[in-house]
Amino acid sequence: MNFAFSEEQEQLREFVRQFLENYSSETTVRELMETDEGYDPETWQMMAEQLGLQSLIIPEEHGGQGFGYVELIVVLEEMGRVLLCAPFFSTVILAANTLIHAGDDEAAARVLPGIASGETIATLAFTEESGRWDEEGIEMEATADGDGWTLSGTKMYVLDGHLADVVLVAARTPGGVSLFEVAGDADGLTRTALATMDLTRKQARLEFSNVAATLVGTEGAGWGVLERVLDLAAVALAAEQVGGAQVCLDTAVQYAKDRIQFGRPIGSFQAIKHKCADMLLEVESAKSAAYYAGWCAAELNDELPSVASLAKAYCSEAYFHTTAENIQIHGGIGFTWEHPAHLYFKRAKSSELLFGDPTYHRELLAQRIGI
Repeated sequence: MNFAFSEEQEQLREFVRQFLENYSSETTVRELMETDEGYDPETWQMMAEQLGLQSLIIPEEHGGQGFGYVELIVVLEEMGRVLLCAPFFSTVILAANTLIHAGDDEAAARVLPGIASGETIATLAFTEESGRWDEEGIEMEATADGDGWTLSGTKMYVLDGHLADVVLVAARTPGGVSLFEVAGDADGLTRTALATMDLTRKQARLEFSNVAATLVGTEGAGWGVLERVLDLAAVALAAEQVGGAQVCLDTAVQYAKDRIQFGRPIGSFQAIKHKCADMLLEVESAKSAAYYAGWCAAELNDELPSVASLAKAYCSEAYFHTTAENIQIHGGIGFTWEHPAHLYFKRAKSSELLFGDPTYHRELLAQRIGI
């Protein structure tokens, strides 16, 4: 079995990398992370119109390109390299995947074309103040109201929740966990941006007070959909982490070649050599895990749940360790605000915790393979 990327997929990588180098430079990232919105609308529209990134995995009948998850992995790895500031993960990975797998053609036809065209920003709100990522963490209740539903409660750590046009919400009904669609400007919905360590990925607190909502999919079947979406999100995040880890490895190795100490490059010292060798091993292993998980996601095969947790756990630790070692190799300059090393360090830590930390996913992996 050949797991190498095809020529077309490598061309996609090249196009995306060129685009992001032009429109997501370090200077741009630093500017956008200080804004309330956290992204540039013009760049977001170009991503949709020129590259079709938002429409990549959306079915053709809903205005998308109908590509698979392997192509998405390529794109996300490149986005992770530059710490792209855009609501791509929330809109495409979380919201679009939820609509694709919810089995609700009407909801998909209503929202997916707008996502594909770049006109709609969407997100998924399921985590609450307990900070749990599992089914038991969903306590918000939905109340039947005539032909519709109303939601009351609080959702936390909602990616781009402060600016989303559409919010998909997980809440409990008499039938169990169900999914609902809520307009971003709905009456009774209060959205508050959260202060986060990683400013390149915005999060929000959403407070619902009898907010009108539309059921998505089948009542009580929401967790089955969410479980798959969270596995797909874990795979997507692993690809992002690989991209960031590769940049940290490259910059650390280059600095070790350039920095002269005691009349010789610091890369000639055994301690630095060993650090770089360990980083290389971790990054290459992380790539293997993320790429295989991407193939499983594209096939939606039986291995996906276990491989998703494996990739999320390993890539999280590899990324964080690589960013930390990158700072160590750079020495004093690596700790400064002016150096980009801290941006990757903070993204690595937030990504490590997002959707569950490595310990959570190792436990999940053990349960899924029957240990």
